[in-house]
Amino acid sequence: MKRALLLSGGMDSIALAYWLRPEVAFTIDYGQLPYNGELRAAEEITKQLGIRHELLKVDCRAIGSGDLSGNAPDSHAPASEWWPYRNQLLITLCAAKAITMGIEEIIIGSVASDGFHKDGTPQFIQLMNDLVSYQEGNLRVSAPAIAMTSAELVKQSQIPEELLLWAHSCHKADYACGNCRGCNKYRNVIHELYGSPAATG
Repeated sequence: MKRALLLSGGMDSIALAYWLRPEVAFTIDYGQLPYNGELRAAEEITKQLGIRHELLKVDCRAIGSGDLSGNAPDSHAPASEWWPYRNQLLITLCAAKAITMGIEEIIIGSVASDGFHKDGTPQFIQLMNDLVSYQEGNLRVSAPAIAMTSAELVKQSQIPEELLLWAHSCHKADYACGNCRGCNKYRNVIHELYGSPAATG
């Protein structure tokens, strides 16, 4: 089965890339502020692993909100980084390209803590799989780490520390701001894994 990974450049998707070695990785510039940092991390990991790296650019800034867009959060936002229907958008964009490449499965890097958002829950993954597989091409959508914490995923993947530290988790900028939910998660997971603080990614 030919698989593609949505590779944001964050620690979860980087660990999945190392663990599963998909044939293709997609990094999407949809207008998010930290894109260049995400791209820097994604390019390094795909180069190191010899994974084909596809870039998609679709400017969706006009519909974004929250930290990732540099705008005030929408009134429905459960947290400051919420971008309306982001995972649904990214899966759809990825599927639209993947179907032309003979890809059969799209993998996303959702982990247990992402259940804070509805689009990070097992139910959402199942619904997206049902929707995408119903359509022409019978693509599948999966989230192999959905029941794991980020630290558990990293341990399962056995990714070396020097590769994991390429991860870019900041929601606000190309370099770590140090005070957003993404930076805080990065710092906490690195501390859990290695027992000492690291530079925020």
